Amino acid sequence: MQNSNEQVDFLHLKEFGGLELLKAKYLQTQFSKHVHEGYCIGVIEEGAQCFYRTDRLHVAPKGEIILVNADEIHTGSSAVETGWGYRAIYPTPEMLADISLDFFKQKNAAPWFPDAVVNDQGLAAQLCLLFDLLAQKNNSLLKESMYISTLAHLMHRHAKAKYTPLELSDAQKKVQMIHDLILNCPENDYSLTELAEMAGLSSWHLLRQFKKTFGLPPHAWLIQTRLIKAKKLMKNGESIASTALGLGFSDQSHFNRHFKKAMGLTPAQYISALKS
Repeated sequence: MQNSNEQVDFLHLKEFGGLELLKAKYLQTQFSKHVHEGYCIGVIEEGAQCFYRTDRLHVAPKGEIILVNADEIHTGSSAVETGWGYRAIYPTPEMLADISLDFFKQKNAAPWFPDAVVNDQGLAAQLCLLFDLLAQKNNSLLKESMYISTLAHLMHRHAKAKYTPLELSDAQKKVQMIHDLILNCPENDYSLTELAEMAGLSSWHLLRQFKKTFGLPPHAWLIQTRLIKAKKLMKNGESIASTALGLGFSDQSHFNRHFKKAMGLTPAQYISALKS
């Protein structure tokens, strides 16, 4: 997508297991509350961004690093009249697993970045060099070395191990079950009453506990899981129309609108990047 105020360049790096690389400039775009299956690791290169993460708003000016954890609810909009430009990669937890082993004593501990905005000029410059390199062809050995060393440096300086509670309350177990059900089968057309009966909770209790635990109500989480699955389907060659229909969107326009509000580009642009 290219015009004078809004620009998006998206790369799908197959040699890195499908790692996504985004270069974007936004003026009026406002991202709705959404999640990514991967982490967002980026650097603001123009203007300033305002975004919601970890229950509060953050502002990231030029030169700052932005960090959003995998599956963490966040938004995005401009903090200044001139908009903001940034580059970012979106590695999945699986992509960081091997590197994480060298930093955390706990087995299978996922990296957790407590700070949404980081002022680390040296690391920001290194990330920008990595983004430059990833956008080029060839130089596989250099790319992989730079990728691993940069992410290792990032985790060493700014990540912690994410601890999973050993014991959940009964209500937490029930809403976790509903959360996972929707994640695994997002194409289904659930009703709140149906989900509440499955969980053994009243509709109001499920609604309140789900939003308290995951930051989104069940219907909004359903949209997000459909978008996550949509990306996987389109990566496997599914058309936009069949993806929208198969995942329960009312029509293709409905799907396009939600996809762009969460991802910053249209499904057509996403597929075009996959093909290129």
